[in-house]
Amino acid sequence: MKARVHVMLKNGVLDPQGEAVRHALGTLGFDGVEGVRQGKVIELDLTETDKAKAEILVKDMCEKLLANTVIESYQVEIA
Repeated sequence: MKARVHVMLKNGVLDPQGEAVRHALGTLGFDGVEGVRQGKVIELDLTETDKAKAEILVKDMCEKLLANTVIESYQVEIA
């Protein structure tokens, strides 16, 4: 089973990488980009075959390691 985790900074948390990308896009002539938020995607190959159990397992991974839940939010997809 595969899991995909999308991790993003929470709204209101300063995103210096996103701001650097927004500035670079403007420098390259891509006007009209008012904001950029940058995150990460983590893909996991799991041996678990039960979708509900896999989702619980991955959420536990996120809470303990994959996301800093003080400043980041995450979304889990199981396929």
